[in-house]
Amino acid sequence: MHILITDDENFIREGIKRTIINAYPDYHVHLAASAEEAVQLMSEHRMDIVLTDILMPGINGLELMRISRHKQPQAKWVVISAHSEFSYAQQAVHLGARDYLLKPIGKAKLVELMESLTQEIRQEHIHSRGEETLREGLKYLREAAFQRLAAGLSIGKLSLEPLVEEYPEYYLLLVELENEQNGPLEHFIIENVLTELIDRYGKGFVTSFDRNSLLGLIMPGSEIEMRVLQEQIRSHLHKCLKTQPFRSVHSGPYRDFDRIAGEVRQLRQRPAAGVQEQNEPQGSETAIHIALQYIKTHFNEELSLEKVAAVVFLNPVYFSQLFKQKTGQGYKEYVISLRMEQAKQLLLNPNLRLVDIAEQIGYGSVRHFTQVFRKKFTLTPTEYRMQRNVVDH
Repeated sequence: MHILITDDENFIREGIKRTIINAYPDYHVHLAASAEEAVQLMSEHRMDIVLTDILMPGINGLELMRISRHKQPQAKWVVISAHSEFSYAQQAVHLGARDYLLKPIGKAKLVELMESLTQEIRQEHIHSRGEETLREGLKYLREAAFQRLAAGLSIGKLSLEPLVEEYPEYYLLLVELENEQNGPLEHFIIENVLTELIDRYGKGFVTSFDRNSLLGLIMPGSEIEMRVLQEQIRSHLHKCLKTQPFRSVHSGPYRDFDRIAGEVRQLRQRPAAGVQEQNEPQGSETAIHIALQYIKTHFNEELSLEKVAAVVFLNPVYFSQLFKQKTGQGYKEYVISLRMEQAKQLLLNPNLRLVDIAEQIGYGSVRHFTQVFRKKFTLTPTEYRMQRNVVDH
């Protein structure tokens, strides 16, 4: 469990850390004296709980929470405030903070809150670990393909069909920092502001194009909303970046993904920097890993080869060849084996009917399930139960 404590007063940071470590000696507790330090630590670690002071020099606790929650949506936020700052704490709760602590911080209250959040996080981990891994992997593949496409580089065997289907019409948005000495904080702020506003006015995603530029693909609700979005982006970035100069431009709408590289070149108005050509995009290992994760998570649903290939942005024929090369099994054989092994476990539960088991592993009929099971194990599900002395209830 990773805990981040952000407060500009050293004695408060150290006091909270001692209380947490005494109660949970195995926890990793990170300390930050400012929002800038907090951002740096959050770029290096996946935080489970973030405790932050409300009023700090520079970016305050509310702003830190706003710009960070999209980057680490799993984090549970707790704000620390004095009685005079109570209205700020209420704003933080509206932003999604789980709770607040009033100064001076009582040890019993802190330990009680940590215990509650710890139990909540553990329950979420049980239910969401597989889905979260899958989402992160798919996000990586999508953004890697889009970034290479925008830079005019080959995407190899990666397929853009899922993007084309999801975004039949789209706009491009480029935000460029004009001071090349900017660090990760500014980059982090821009990415989170763009993500939050894109979600508010339509759908899309943001990818880091190079050290000083971020590129968004957006499908807004309407052309008017695109103009509003652009105005909101400028307003929010002026507020968050303060004196840091930046340029925000957009173009579109487009329907042809082949023209993205040319449009990005026009938006940038200067040669792309920081992108190196590669002979083959890195990602075949990642694609198959994600496909396997998807299959394990969705084995009870319709799982055609074409569907899973689209999930990982690959051509179906290439995906089939790559899958066998990486796993040593054909795609269909792998899915059947996974379902049948799951069926064997479910058959040991006498309270489950065959029709329930068939449905849980993705077969629409008991007859089909029985045929596949018998072909795989040379006995029927009922005979398997008899062999294992499982009596139906």
